[in-house]
Amino acid sequence: MSVSALNLARLPGSFSGLLQVAFLLGLLLLLFKAAQHYLRRQWLLKALQQFPSPPSHWLFGHLREFPVDMELPQLLKRVEKFPSACPRWLWGSELLFTIYDPDYIKVILGRSDPKAALPYSFLTPWIGNGLLLLEEHVWFQHRRMLTPAFHYDILKPYVGLMADSVQVMLDKWEKLPSQDSSLDVCEDISMMTLDTILKSAFSHEGNVQLDSGTSKSYIQAVKELSQLVSFRVRNVFHHNNTLYRLSPAGRLMDRTCQLAHEHTDRVIKLRKAHLQQEGELEKIRNKRRLDFLDILLFAKMEDGSSLSDEDLRAEVDTFMFEGHDTTASGISWIFYALATHPEHQQRCREEIQSILGDGASISWDHLDKMPYTTMCIKEALRIYPPVPGVGRELTKPVTFPDGRSLPKGIVVALSIYGLHHNPKVWPNPEVFDPSRFAPGSDRHSHAFLPFSGGSRNCIGKQFAMNELKVAVALTLLRFELLADPTKVPIPIPRLVLKSKNGIHLRLRRLH
Repeated sequence: MSVSALNLARLPGSFSGLLQVAFLLGLLLLLFKAAQHYLRRQWLLKALQQFPSPPSHWLFGHLREFPVDMELPQLLKRVEKFPSACPRWLWGSELLFTIYDPDYIKVILGRSDPKAALPYSFLTPWIGNGLLLLEEHVWFQHRRMLTPAFHYDILKPYVGLMADSVQVMLDKWEKLPSQDSSLDVCEDISMMTLDTILKSAFSHEGNVQLDSGTSKSYIQAVKELSQLVSFRVRNVFHHNNTLYRLSPAGRLMDRTCQLAHEHTDRVIKLRKAHLQQEGELEKIRNKRRLDFLDILLFAKMEDGSSLSDEDLRAEVDTFMFEGHDTTASGISWIFYALATHPEHQQRCREEIQSILGDGASISWDHLDKMPYTTMCIKEALRIYPPVPGVGRELTKPVTFPDGRSLPKGIVVALSIYGLHHNPKVWPNPEVFDPSRFAPGSDRHSHAFLPFSGGSRNCIGKQFAMNELKVAVALTLLRFELLADPTKVPIPIPRLVLKSKNGIHLRLRRLH
């Protein structure tokens, strides 16, 4: 027998041996990981013994108790049963330590702990490392650079732009064929808030509500990306970046991110082209204060080393998403709250009519003259906070005011939704009661956090509050909002508080 024949004869045996070695190595790795998870779980159980929680499965944790459409009702059961905080096991040794007590939340927001890797790292392919995700030192530099974009001198003229965008939406609603059938208002409101943010912070010319092809694609992309990130958090097999990129969900994430990025790239390109027109650059440079995108572009032009193209796009992606989606959620839920409480809706309408008359125009000065409407807006934001929670990863141990403590390395979920529905903080929390926010009312400094709190609170909170007031005021002058009792919305906690089945309202024209 030849040497080559002998070698060929040995190949099957060699291949079988390699398979056996690979199998043994895989088994050893699996056992090592299992031991790691077991030891970490035992350490966590010991570290958290001061904080009672419902029994959990050794592998699936509490995931089975929290189906998507029941996540918030289950959370509220815990808020009532376990004071201040409750550990929530995701799977194996993965844990979210959920807090919903204002004293606890004040302690965490007063520290400089970084955003938790779960789920924030899953957002990076979409919005990059902008203000939401940046580490402390670089975050401070970018926050200081962008803060002038939200000075009241900048925000004042935005009120007129907001009003124009709202009126376009209301004109569309005027043309609806029937006032008896209900409409899911979420998409129209999202298009309106996107239109507003583009016209104001991004100096965009045109109206995306009237020319809505690419903008509708962006709105749909944001919706899909929010769902994909939320699903990835719940699916342990998608926590590994390599495995996730190879999965159908990972490939869909890549395609959808590309759609969102194409939209923001187009906005940046159009603004750059406008600034290159004769005289425009000097005209903008001589302005006392610059809009959001112009600040970024000028920082890039004048000191390119401090702001890369990637940094610029990340900030635009972040504010494009946060600046329209959270506000759209807020307006949608405010409309629903007013539709289900017609007596408060009418009182708001009468207050607005006394200020604006026929509503031909609304200005900055009007916004502080509607106290009851503001109370209703805040109460709706309490019941339906646009951002239901934020997360931090402890870099050092923490001791809470009641003496209980946590070691470093724990991921803390600050449940804004749980806080706002905590009966120890808000008596009868499910009751819509605007008097909670009457002038002079007393409450804990961290009892109401629709825009988060601490140093990393929402940079655009005044912008958002102005837009909420403009949208509510102009809408109530033209329409009576009526709830559809056959389509009650089911709140679900994604990146932004959404409704599983939309928010359906009947819109009755007043004139």
